[in-house]
Amino acid sequence: MAQQEVQNGGGVEKDAAAPTVSTVTFTAVKPQISVEAPKANDAVQFYKAAFGAEEVGRTMHSKRKAEQETPLILSAELSLAGSTVLVSDLVADSAAPVKSGGSGGVVLCLETEDVAAAIAKAVSAGAVAEGEVVEGEGACCGGSVGKVTDPYGFSWLICSPVKKCATVEA
Repeated sequence: MAQQEVQNGGGVEKDAAAPTVSTVTFTAVKPQISVEAPKANDAVQFYKAAFGAEEVGRTMHSKRKAEQETPLILSAELSLAGSTVLVSDLVADSAAPVKSGGSGGVVLCLETEDVAAAIAKAVSAGAVAEGEVVEGEGACCGGSVGKVTDPYGFSWLICSPVKKCATVEA
């Protein structure tokens, strides 16, 4: 507990003039996948077909350049494996600090008992399998893992549930 207090700012001498900072508790992490506009709707359909995502809500951009243009998605909320993932159209005037496509150092992981079937389903929906399914010591603490890249350039690891790993000495 003492170590946790130090990591969270406890146990450190405070300057009497410094402002008091209240404790912040986060309730969720919601990764947001931004795809080149106007492909967010296609991405939502892909995630439904490939991974069994369920769309929970959708907010559309209020501005369009012309009436005939398809409205763009500001945020589509998907429920996927008990988590929330947001999908949005990335537009030129977006405040998002990312470019569309590609994982940009982020890999999304899905856990399932049947890795091969999950990869086959993703591929049939339009993903590209990357390499072979790895099993045993080379993957996820003795489980199995495969990788797909979705049509929007994002990498997804599909793993079997993590087995109890031996403690690793630092």
